[in-house]
Formats: sequence, structure tokens, C-alpha cells
Amino acid sequence: PDPWEKKKAERFKPLTEMQKQQISAAMPDKLAARPSGKRRILVLYRCDGFIHTSIPHANESERAMAAETKAFEVDFADTYEVFTDENLAKYDAILLNNTTNMRFQEPSQRDAFMDFISSGNGLVGFHAASDNFKRNPECLKIVGGTFAGHPWGAGGKWAFKLDDPGHVLNAAFQGSGFLHSDEIYQYRPESFIGTGVFRVLVSLDMSKEAVSSRIDDGPREVPVSWVRTAGDGRVFYTKFGHREDTFANPRIVKHMIDGIQYAIGDLQADATPTDKMSELQPALAPEKD
Repeated sequence: PDPWEKKKAERFKPLTEMQKQQISAAMPDKLAARPSGKRRILVLYRCDGFIHTSIPHANESERAMAAETKAFEVDFADTYEVFTDENLAKYDAILLNNTTNMRFQEPSQRDAFMDFISSGNGLVGFHAASDNFKRNPECLKIVGGTFAGHPWGAGGKWAFKLDDPGHVLNAAFQGSGFLHSDEIYQYRPESFIGTGVFRVLVSLDMSKEAVSSRIDDGPREVPVSWVRTAGDGRVFYTKFGHREDTFANPRIVKHMIDGIQYAIGDLQADATPTDKMSELQPALAPEKD
């Protein structure tokens, strides 16, 4: 038997009606872009590593997005059998919902995943989507970086800056940095491709002592959300999503759905790498929220 089945039964708890209502209430009043046609996304939530209890909350958020905004239809899967060229042809984007240590069973599944993105479709990653693909580094490279711990734990309230305050995918934050409670990853320095590839949207605000003091090697850039292109495809990733209540936060949820609409191809957004946009002035977080 697949050990995943037992593990998810132990880790996942049914959402209460109040939790569902809070997730529903976090949906944006209107979309940033009107869907240009019938759209469909595949949400994968398979974990062969750590299992986040926020996965059902993110899935519920995607259901609510589909039902209330009509931006897309959504299917959910937790097996690798969905990764075939024939099956993926039904979708406009794949969303990796806190997937960990994904291990494609066949080379053809890896190839279908890679070809789907590079041929002009979308990839979205929430939180642990960057703690994946130990056997397939070329897949992890598309998401960006290799997980190397989380000095900024889920119990803290961290300061975030907007690297690109005017970017359409940062509209939820209204031009200002912000405070938010979630678990934030750092990466192995040698693995992060850097801004030569990524348009960084949100980062930890290292000007705040509570943030910079969590590491002993001095302040450094820790990107949190970004977009990039991969072949003809579009990628949106955010580290937000460890905590269950993240998916009841209207600002974060709007940031996510705008990123999904970008990945699908309905929301036009500049993915020029940050290092080619030297005129950008980051917006720092307030001292208090």
C-alpha cells in the first residue's frame, strides 16, 4: 500500500464551517483580469516528505477561487499518474500545493511536466513547492532554489518589503511593505539562480532587526515571491502558505490568485529579471501593522 495514504489520513483534518467561511471571505471582490476563455488548473498536493496541515486549506482556497471568481476550473490530484502529455493537455497550469520531495515514477512523467511548462503553460508553487525534486534538479530549477531550513518560523510575525511596488502581482499590498505571520524558507546559496532569471516581487525586509537577527551571516536578500519565464511558460512562486490561516488572509489570497492568473496567461505581467530593472525602489514594511 502507498504510505502516503496513511500519512495524509493522519495529518489532514476536515475544515470546520467557520474555516471554510473565512477562506471564502478572503476571496477578492473582482479579478485583476477577465479570463480570456475557459481555464482549468491541476492542483497537485502529493507529499513524499513533510506533510503540511495547511494543504486542505489551500485546496479549499482553490475551490473557492474557482467557484466564486470563475477565473478557472480546478481538479485535484495526489498521484504521479496525472503526469502524461494526454492528461496535461486539458490544463492551463499546474499548481504545486505544498508538495514535498516529489519523485516522478517514470522519466516520461518528468518529461511531461517539463514539456507542459516550456511549451507555453503555467506553473504555480505554494510554500513547500521549493522543497521538491531531489531526483530531478532540472524540475526544481524551474521553481528556483533548494530549501535549506526556515530561520523565520511560523510563530513569528515577519516584515516583508515589496521589491517591485508597482508590479501588477503586488497590487494586493497597495504599494507598501507589510507584516505577516508565516514560515519563510532560506535557500542553499549555491542553488538560488538569482535575479538574473527571476523578477522578485516580495522579499524579507532585512532592515528590521527582528528579521535580520534570525541569521548569523548578516543581512542578505531572501526572496519570498517571484515570477519568471521558462521557455514559453510562466512561473509564479510564493513561500507563503505554511500556516493554515494564510489562506484566510485577503491580501495573500489576492497575491496568489493574481499569480495564478499570470501563470494561466490571462493577466499580463512583466517578468523581466530584477537585475535588469535597476530603477526599482523597494517599499519597506511598517514598524507596526
